[in-house]
Amino acid sequence: MRTPARHRVQRTRQRASYEREAIHAILDAGMLAHVGFCIDAQPFVIPMLYARDGDAVLLHGSIASRLMHRLGEGIPACLSVTHVDGLVLARSHFHHSVNYRSVVAFGRATLVEDPVHKAAALAHFVDALIPGRAAESRPADRNELAATRVLRLEIEDASAKVRDGGVKEDAADLALPYWAGVVPIRTQHAAAQPDASAGDMGLPASVLALLAQGARA
Repeated sequence: MRTPARHRVQRTRQRASYEREAIHAILDAGMLAHVGFCIDAQPFVIPMLYARDGDAVLLHGSIASRLMHRLGEGIPACLSVTHVDGLVLARSHFHHSVNYRSVVAFGRATLVEDPVHKAAALAHFVDALIPGRAAESRPADRNELAATRVLRLEIEDASAKVRDGGVKEDAADLALPYWAGVVPIRTQHAAAQPDASAGDMGLPASVLALLAQGARA
């Protein structure tokens, strides 16, 4: 019997996509991934900030991290990102669900060692969190670069899976006297809170653009 490819979705296959554009869009909408790997037959899953760079995902952490060191050796890794977009409330317990967008990606990480490339990767991280912010803040200095390990995880295989739309009900339940529907979930940026040492300095352009984008959503 042929073993299915590791990234092929087996359940509710109609929700799956293997198109790079769909995968990239879901990755770009997030900032926190769960990275899984095994060391000496012990599984680990750790939450990590990430930033997509082409067909790769950048990760970073302390040079003192044993896990980051082992990931940098190129052991197989799996990365997952999920956005929950709504609560799907059905008339039956069984059909309650959530609307979501998710990506599962597989690959191996390599260590970014060149100081120029490492500094560029950290700037890319900052701009992935909030576009334009890297130019409004100080780049990493030599000591900070030396204290940081940056990894580039090339995506070898990946799949996206999306659930959207309304409630899936059994026909026999449609007449039951219970409310059913979808409660959307949205993440929204609140008012910026300046650091006490910022004085009367106004909000930078990156923050203003971020807040304006949220107001339009």
